[in-house]
Amino acid sequence: MSHQTPGTDRSLVDALTEAAATAGHAPSVHNTQPWRWQVRPDSLDLHAVADRQLTATDPQGRLLALSCGAALHHARVALAAEGWTPVVDRLPDPDRPDLLARLTALRHDGADPAAMRAVQCMRIRHTDRRPVSEDPVPDAAVEEIVQAATAEGVHLHVLDRDQVLALAATASHADTVEAEDPQLREELAYWTSRADTGTGLPPEVLPEQTPQTTVPGRDFGRPGTLPVGPGHDRAARYGVLYGDEDEPVDWLRAGEALSAAWLTATRLGVSLVPLSGVVEMPGTRQTLRQLLADLGYPYLALRMGLADPEHAGPPHTPRLPATQTVDTSAVRDPQR
Repeated sequence: MSHQTPGTDRSLVDALTEAAATAGHAPSVHNTQPWRWQVRPDSLDLHAVADRQLTATDPQGRLLALSCGAALHHARVALAAEGWTPVVDRLPDPDRPDLLARLTALRHDGADPAAMRAVQCMRIRHTDRRPVSEDPVPDAAVEEIVQAATAEGVHLHVLDRDQVLALAATASHADTVEAEDPQLREELAYWTSRADTGTGLPPEVLPEQTPQTTVPGRDFGRPGTLPVGPGHDRAARYGVLYGDEDEPVDWLRAGEALSAAWLTATRLGVSLVPLSGVVEMPGTRQTLRQLLADLGYPYLALRMGLADPEHAGPPHTPRLPATQTVDTSAVRDPQR
């Protein structure tokens, strides 16, 4: 039997199940979707899925944890949109490193209108790797995106012009290193050729030619089918998500901050693109840390811009069905 809470016409179990399904809209590195949710009568567990970790690109699991953190934030927001506020216990069991978070002690406070708008943004958010328009992002919008990340306990440093050029050189070096590593190229080829499985990056979301950008994007090793216009991204702004420590719980929080920043950007009409290549190599990650004047540990670089109004947005990447990412076995049979 579902637990019915006074004052709401929806069961907690239904809200948890729906939040876990909604979290499937979250962004993840190469669209790996490396998460699995377990719904319990009064809590929700988030697990990492080792089978969808990028073992060559991400051997320590930084980007896996960051991707799962984005899904965690999506679930938190989806619950808030239905009026539920959870206590979030991150990495609750040292003996189970795959258990990344547990949402418990949920109380019903009434639906949050801002969270309801954010859920709408989840459904329209996408990654557009093409050049942005020549109109700059308003400073007020950049500040609001920074504040959204900061509210999740992670810093977002917006780079000045000299720092952008240093980021460009670092990204270019990272791409060269990746291009010369056969394991990395093989892994990239795998995740750009399996979109019919519900994961990975289909040709429709990858540019058909290398875009004109100040900071080079990732070379996916094969052209996509997304048309690229003649524009440049000189008006784009760049930032780096960073924090005080470099442990799994920090990577998880970085993903929550990425989600908060991206949903805010979507609401404000700002195109946001994560640039993970610069944090994948130890050498370039250290260069990025020096760029931050050793203020902290970099988790991810971001590009922010206004989408070119001449172009329709790219299609959404595929998603796994909720039946593959949300385990409801503990609540399906009330006699168990």
